[in-house]
Amino acid sequence: MRYGNILTPEGWRLGELHWQDGRISRIDGEAVDPQHNDLPRLLPGFIDLHVHGGGGADVMQGGTALATVAATHVRFGTTSLLATTMTAGDDETRRVLGDIARYLASPDERASRVLGVHLEGPYINPGKLGAQPPHARPGVIQEIEALRELAPIELLTLAPELAGHLTLIEQLSERGVRVQLGHTLGSYEEGVAALEHGACGFTHLFNAMSGLHHRAPGMVGAAMAHAEYAELIPDLLHVHPGAMRAALRCIPHLYAVTDSTAAAGMPDGEYRLGEHAVTKCLGGVRLADGTLAGSTLTMDQALRNLVGLGLTLAEASDRLSRFPAEFLGRHDLGRLEAGAHADLVELDSRLNLLNVHVGGRLVVQGESRVTDA
Repeated sequence: MRYGNILTPEGWRLGELHWQDGRISRIDGEAVDPQHNDLPRLLPGFIDLHVHGGGGADVMQGGTALATVAATHVRFGTTSLLATTMTAGDDETRRVLGDIARYLASPDERASRVLGVHLEGPYINPGKLGAQPPHARPGVIQEIEALRELAPIELLTLAPELAGHLTLIEQLSERGVRVQLGHTLGSYEEGVAALEHGACGFTHLFNAMSGLHHRAPGMVGAAMAHAEYAELIPDLLHVHPGAMRAALRCIPHLYAVTDSTAAAGMPDGEYRLGEHAVTKCLGGVRLADGTLAGSTLTMDQALRNLVGLGLTLAEASDRLSRFPAEFLGRHDLGRLEAGAHADLVELDSRLNLLNVHVGGRLVVQGESRVTDA
């Protein structure tokens, strides 16, 4: 049981949140404005659908790397995540997916839940790699089906303008795989066509995609005009605050991701991102040529950044929890209500992280990991 200002789907309540067997059983209390007291703020645990690494480990390393990544991000309030791959050759991708599946068979209950895989590439435009390694190629459903047999691919990023990809989007959508558009030089018209064929989101909006011009709206224009969902990296480095505000006005269910690398939660220095060496310094991660290469953002800081832009705490919480859960079709996550998983974060009145619960288990208390509530 936890007591404080509880953010429910119906609004704030001051009272007690109870759970049993890892699920919320009831919430008692009265409506409240949390600005009128200094009691803890209880929010749904953060859900990050774009995580490459953390704690010095990169998902593409395979082996025990994912365990380190999941244990790192839970320290910052992320209670669920998608393990996100980099563009790579077929053998390397298959190896990593096999290692992810082995972790999923025996996960760490004191770490972030790993909900599956976000396959970012290799089905992207070689002219818009960003920090992706140079292994881009068009995709075919038979190859992706073989990969899906290795590990659960919940989300896939591709460039819609590549030959055969509109048909591929339809095929993936029919199989329940969510398709996002990213690392693309596609036009506005190609973006709209992809949405009509079943694509349902955009990967790190504004970054690694054709930009908005008033006579050539590009992929950004397709997202701003038509998207219900899109990712955004709110680290105040990848996207200017003005562009963030524009996207927040245009896209109803814009949600935050970190696109975090091995450098997240670590000091400045050299790290791996797929087959690339990257450097963390001045709050960012870059390739040797200066290209942004993922981020060091954590979800608790993403929350504070969104509130700093003018969102209410409840609005910011939706974009870190409820919206990404709904994007995946997971109504048992991302909300504090009876029947949902007891995944929650506790913040003080200044939005500093106090405690993190996964399935009712208190796994982070300040910076100290403990075993039970």
